[in-house]
Amino acid sequence: MLEQRASGILAHLSSLPGPYGIGDLDAGYFFLDFLEQAGQSYWQFLPTGMVDDVFGNSPYMSLSAFAGNPLLISPTLLLEKGLLQSEDLLGKPHFSEYTVDYSTVKEFKNRLLATSFQRFLAIRLFDEAFEQFCREAAGWLEDFVLFMSLREKFDSRPWYAWPRKIAVRDRKSLARAAKELEERCRFHKYVQFIFFMQWRRMRQAAQKKGIRLIGDIPIYVGLDSADVWANQSCFDLDRTTLQPRHVAGVPPDYFSETGQRWGNPLYLWEVDGRPNEGLYEWWRQRFLHINSMVDVVRIDHFRGFASYWQVPASEETAVNGSWVKGPGPFFFEQVREATNGIAIIAEDLGVITPDVEELRDTLGFPGMKILQFAFDSDPLNLYLPHNFPTTNCVVYTGTHDNDTTVGWYFDSQVPQACKDRARRYANSDGQVIHRDFVRMAYASVAALAVIPLQDVLGFGTDCRMNRPSVLEGNWMWRCASPFLSPEVIHYLRDEVRFYGREASCPLNKG
Repeated sequence: MLEQRASGILAHLSSLPGPYGIGDLDAGYFFLDFLEQAGQSYWQFLPTGMVDDVFGNSPYMSLSAFAGNPLLISPTLLLEKGLLQSEDLLGKPHFSEYTVDYSTVKEFKNRLLATSFQRFLAIRLFDEAFEQFCREAAGWLEDFVLFMSLREKFDSRPWYAWPRKIAVRDRKSLARAAKELEERCRFHKYVQFIFFMQWRRMRQAAQKKGIRLIGDIPIYVGLDSADVWANQSCFDLDRTTLQPRHVAGVPPDYFSETGQRWGNPLYLWEVDGRPNEGLYEWWRQRFLHINSMVDVVRIDHFRGFASYWQVPASEETAVNGSWVKGPGPFFFEQVREATNGIAIIAEDLGVITPDVEELRDTLGFPGMKILQFAFDSDPLNLYLPHNFPTTNCVVYTGTHDNDTTVGWYFDSQVPQACKDRARRYANSDGQVIHRDFVRMAYASVAALAVIPLQDVLGFGTDCRMNRPSVLEGNWMWRCASPFLSPEVIHYLRDEVRFYGREASCPLNKG
């Protein structure tokens, strides 16, 4: 439960400034300075797992629920550790300051990681730390590195298209594969070792500055992931075809006549009428893992733990799905016991029914309020700040799935009446609508206000992070360093101080 007034910024690591085509863990280290100077208490980002161009580089469709994204590894920090030399950076491509070119970044970073791995093997300065990491992460790391090595061997084909004995994890076949691919497995272990070493540096800096990190857990994982391959008994799969029998999605609504068929495999919460202990253990480990990385976890599609939309895999749309009861409070009892009470934000957007609200409120989790959803014709709209029923919530101007506030305001598809109501509510002429929305968020009773970086800066639709249901052109936005200016720092600091959300505000001292 949130009790103190505070504020934060939503910005994914990939969006941060830096010389290597994508924001990285060194850029994150310096972004913490910006947040501290701007009086912020929280930094929220998107999932930090491995992305793949097959899934449009979406952080919500990772190859692993545990592994870190190698593209976020900082070459600068590899130089500092002696794992790269300056000549290794010769021939660096010309990268845009404003967008991520994933294919070019991936090629460049993979080359640097391969070079640094050879130096790692040669200098042997990190052997003890590396072996300790491998021991501590073995629960997920061994399966993950073999999955990645096999994926390379089989030309990126999904695991269910691999030779049958390997796909179904025949023990002798896996042992032979692990021996054959030992060097590649060690490389992938090295990459994860480096990622989490750099992550630990960034997290320690955040702790020193008193800035809390908000991570993000997608409820579902992709079919072609190390998690599904390694834990097939946890998922609703046909044991012959290895394909999902049912898939995840959401039902038809105002925005979509056919709903959304996401295609992720569903969990087998029960086996023979009893909780699936293997699945619950996987979830416990997942929460323990992210709890070691961040201070607060936003659970994407929280409603799926109350009830979820189950779509027969044979259906092309989500129309013919049905609601199925989720694991409910029992699940979160297991999570809390395992993590000693991890802090959670419930993403309670979309089709929210009384059972979802009851689960959220029973558990005391803060929900989310989105100001862009507030200005229809309903004076009782629960996204209007004066209708927030509790302080135990997080208010956003928008999220990564929304247009920027400036983009929303100038979107011809948004009814003019909505824009008129927004201006009237803010007592504004709309000239700086993004700052009007920031003020609304900060002035609200919500304990925590989180503003997307694009809305802090007043950027338009071209800086939108994601367009749901559109595969191409997402997750690319970057913020050039000049935009994180002293003027922006002073603006934010003044606003959080005025509205009692500054990190050093007397109201916020325990």
